[in-house]
Amino acid sequence: MDRNLAQRIGFAAAATPVALVLAWYGDWPLAGFLALVAALGTRELYALARRSGADPLELPGLVGAALTPPAVYLLLREPAGPLHGAWPYLAALWLLAVLTAALRYRAPDRRPLEAVATTTFGVCYAAALPAFMLGLRHQSHGPRSWAGAWLLFFPLVVTWICDTAAMFAGRAIGGRKLAPVVSPGKTRAGSVAGVLGGLVVVPPFHWWIFPAVGVRASLGALVAIALVVSVVGQAGDLVESLFKRQAGVKDSSRLIPGHGGVLDRLDSLYFVVPVSAGLYRALGVG
Repeated sequence: MDRNLAQRIGFAAAATPVALVLAWYGDWPLAGFLALVAALGTRELYALARRSGADPLELPGLVGAALTPPAVYLLLREPAGPLHGAWPYLAALWLLAVLTAALRYRAPDRRPLEAVATTTFGVCYAAALPAFMLGLRHQSHGPRSWAGAWLLFFPLVVTWICDTAAMFAGRAIGGRKLAPVVSPGKTRAGSVAGVLGGLVVVPPFHWWIFPAVGVRASLGALVAIALVVSVVGQAGDLVESLFKRQAGVKDSSRLIPGHGGVLDRLDSLYFVVPVSAGLYRALGVG
């Protein structure tokens, strides 16, 4: 076993119980964890942008990223609360703050348009998209719920199995590259194996896990979700590889042993989480 794979397994063994407890409890601990993840991921994206010549406005960007998951949870927890009607105005105020900071700190020769665009995109990508985990967790269930926890875990498990199957099959089979310019290590055979691996997750969730915790989900709905998640997850992986390719780096950071940075760990989930939340709602899973 190579050192990188051993680090991956060790990290997964330590992180999975913590993730399961956070998913079970939900509520503010999960929102706070996602705020930390959002800030770290946004910071990594800004670092990639700087290597590419842009100069994001880091302070307003990190503040906006850290506040996004708590704001989303407040909207879910109190749908008729004061934030419900105020959030568009608060988002507009944040954007005006970014523009004002650009006016103050980014002269025309410092590419202010790119600074503003990268700052706002970082929050949308690394903070708003993973905040949909709160929707997966709390769309139908309150805090301390195994039903809510497993609803959140289902697309995550599909993604993890898909990634693992794609990696091992790609190494074992080889063949034509999936996206040679963006990610030379990924193969079409690995991609197909990843989709098949994601579908393998469906039977235990349909026949044992979801019934045990009281989640309503038809077999057809779970197959459809697993199929879509397995495809869009690979697209999310390639998008993050595209950003790193432009910046000329292998990993977004060295924060997580064996995994690189937050962006490297969540690359697939940036696509998977909002798509899964939408599919749960559309297909009546809950």
